[in-house]
Amino acid sequence: MRPSGRDLSEMRPVSIETGVTKHAEGSCLIKVGDTHVLCTATLEERVPPFVKGSGLAWVTAEYGMLPRSTTSRMRREAAAGKQGGRTVEIQRLIGRSLRAGVDRVALGERQITVDCDVIQADGGTRCASITGGWVALKLAVNKLLKTGAITSDPLVDPVAAVSCGIYAGQPVLDLDYPEDSEAGVDGNFILTGSGKLIEVQMSAEGSVFSRDQMNQLMDLAEKGVAELVAAQKAAVDA
Repeated sequence: MRPSGRDLSEMRPVSIETGVTKHAEGSCLIKVGDTHVLCTATLEERVPPFVKGSGLAWVTAEYGMLPRSTTSRMRREAAAGKQGGRTVEIQRLIGRSLRAGVDRVALGERQITVDCDVIQADGGTRCASITGGWVALKLAVNKLLKTGAITSDPLVDPVAAVSCGIYAGQPVLDLDYPEDSEAGVDGNFILTGSGKLIEVQMSAEGSVFSRDQMNQLMDLAEKGVAELVAAQKAAVDA
């Protein structure tokens, strides 16, 4: 029995509210159970020096957790004077995951920065950030299409992510914090809407896993991502 009472293949409730900030070109608040992340997309008509002159767009991301997103107050990284290794790793993951679904030629030589701020954490914050980040990105791109700044949709496929793991000896979908903290195996699966793999992060957290278990987790991930992509499409079409 999972602590939440969910079935092994059951996602937490997912909601995506769009247009939640006034100034960003694209924004949403994604809630996956008790994990809540604010995602905003900022459009700039410039690119980093290493992209300049290439004709290619650049999509990047930043990630952070608010001080009381967790059970006890976290010190702001700005107060510490530098980002932690976990933060840097996660924002790089978000950026390269979103870029995998973008035709950088069609988007043109401009930059979109996706900011993911965790308001409340209960497991799966990086997965929620990727899933919500794509929605914010799509809304920003829609504005470019509406104004005629670009003529074709550069977002070739939705991108979404979900966690899966082995909890109490059973493969489970979409781990919340009580499961994540006790899981023998923990993984993050980033896929496109058409089911293509972008990245898989799997690690033993106290127990090893078999190829058969890996395949079971992959099946769960495909189911979860399909549900998330449906939620993404419903949000951007609303």
